[in-house]
Amino acid sequence: MSDGTRKASPKSTFHFLAGLSSGITSAILLQPIDLLKTRVQQRTSPSTVPHPHGTSALRLALAEIRAAPHLLPALWRGAVPSALRTGFGSAIYFTSLNSIRHRLSSPAVLANANNHSSTLPKLSHIANLTSGAVARSFAGFLLMPLTVLKVRYESTLYSYNSLPRAALDIYRHEGVRGFFAGFGATAIRDAPYAGLYILFYEQSKKHLSNLYLNNNSPKDGAGNGGGGGGGGGAATINFASAIFSGVVCSAISNPFDAVKTRIQLQPGGYRNMVHATKRMVAEEGFRSLLDGLGLRMGRKAASSALAWTVYEELIRRAEGSWGAVGAGAGGKKVRGGEKEVGKL
Repeated sequence: MSDGTRKASPKSTFHFLAGLSSGITSAILLQPIDLLKTRVQQRTSPSTVPHPHGTSALRLALAEIRAAPHLLPALWRGAVPSALRTGFGSAIYFTSLNSIRHRLSSPAVLANANNHSSTLPKLSHIANLTSGAVARSFAGFLLMPLTVLKVRYESTLYSYNSLPRAALDIYRHEGVRGFFAGFGATAIRDAPYAGLYILFYEQSKKHLSNLYLNNNSPKDGAGNGGGGGGGGGAATINFASAIFSGVVCSAISNPFDAVKTRIQLQPGGYRNMVHATKRMVAEEGFRSLLDGLGLRMGRKAASSALAWTVYEELIRRAEGSWGAVGAGAGGKKVRGGEKEVGKL
């Protein structure tokens, strides 16, 4: 087995674990926002009754939560399926993304990958779009059953007490197909979102890193910026870039998110993406496609900032440790060789 083969496995495993930890952290911390978004996007009134939107829907959702016997459990309802879905979704996404990006990049590109705060190999705009879209679609398909469970847990339309009971109820009434309700809208939402996110994220980091280096280069006696200003500067740049990218991409993809939620909560009333879109617009106007926009923008910005910053910092530290171990092993080999030469 070659050295390259031995190194690939632990690195892939670490990308998986880094994505898992960052995803679970962001999901648990931001679950109340996700819960409110689902409540705002659901429809509980008949089609003949005007459905509240915007701040009216948000106030109604908050009133329902405040009326619950226990506030904290009500705010974090659905946290378990959300953490499982986001945690393993992030793990699969980051691992797949890393694999795809390394396959698309050349050795020369990888050698110059640390010119700024990113730990990812630099690719062309098309490659960034493609890698993000493919990795997200793959992860989204695998985690679709957990996505359906998460949304239904957060809604007031269902009263599930456990994940096994919820899964059994879906299977009895809708079959296997019920676990993939809304996948079309989800894929159309996630693929462009992830592709554009990677593009905006990498470009934002590049420009912010250059700005940081230009402002701090006189103070650097060595004449370099340490890859985006070192760990602290790189983390700040990654955090800011993730927030910007999350806000922009969530605004673009929100209509598909609103449609996806309706299909997953009421598959009988909203058969597919086209039917759901037509019905929502006909009964509630185009405004219904923007339901939960503010909450989603805030949640996506915060979750992206947390997930990507934690992920990149963990990868940066791990690669630094691997580099130190490799350098130490190389030094031992050289010193051992010197001893052998001395004996001759």
